[in-house]
Amino acid sequence: MEEFVIEAVRAERLRQASGVGMEQFVASLVKPTAAMARAPISKFHVGAVGLGSSGRIFRGVNLEFKGLPLNHSVHAEQFLVANAAQNGEKKLVFIAVSAAPCGHCRQFLQELRAAGDIRILVTDGKDPEPQPLSYFLPHRFGPEDLLHKDFPLLLESRSNGLHPTLTSASATPVKSVFSELQRSALEAANNSYAPYSRCPSGITLATKTGESFSGYYMESAAYNPGLPPLQAAIVAFVCDGGGDYDEIETAILVETKDAAVQQAPTVHLALEKIAPSCTLHVYEVSAGSKF
Repeated sequence: MEEFVIEAVRAERLRQASGVGMEQFVASLVKPTAAMARAPISKFHVGAVGLGSSGRIFRGVNLEFKGLPLNHSVHAEQFLVANAAQNGEKKLVFIAVSAAPCGHCRQFLQELRAAGDIRILVTDGKDPEPQPLSYFLPHRFGPEDLLHKDFPLLLESRSNGLHPTLTSASATPVKSVFSELQRSALEAANNSYAPYSRCPSGITLATKTGESFSGYYMESAAYNPGLPPLQAAIVAFVCDGGGDYDEIETAILVETKDAAVQQAPTVHLALEKIAPSCTLHVYEVSAGSKF
């Protein structure tokens, strides 16, 4: 199984064995990373590999879902950021990609602290030198236009203060068998980055073999480039070597009661297509005051 996270000590060992600098080593991983993409619609495989300030290396690929609209897709740079976030990385300092980041991804990356300084290398051979993200998006609109300067951004710790009492959105009594999955989904919702809509959400997926994977909603100041919680959880599923999506049999979604941005209808639609035997349980919580 390919590693989607390479720990710092191993990364340095591999870098030394390669005989090149760290940025060159990261760039060398782009092509094999792109080969892991799941792009049944476009057939266009994208790889993104990032170096964190911790020294760890994170990999990302594009994901497309046959039978679903393309706005359900996950871009490689989004996958990379979600992977880094789920593993507690605090900062990305360098990213190598197989193709120039699209406008969607350039905007999504703005949610990172000091985003304009992140060095990006496009490995298609057209520009051999890395450029800062500000080069790719010179007139940017991002969190500094809407949020307080000390607000915790996408890779930074937060708690949304969601109340732990869960209410079934379908008025179905909460079953104890789901309690651990509920706690995991609630934790994901509390980690959700939703400063603009103030509608955090999180999801936990459980497979037929008993494994579970969580993800949370990650917003963009431009809204559309955001990453929904289901797709974030699928990133975790893929990173752990998950195979067909129909391995997923249970999904627990937690979101705030009467949220202006509701994930449940879209999650239901997506799961019905990619994991038709999966049962979705939706629970609502009271919003806190941590925004």
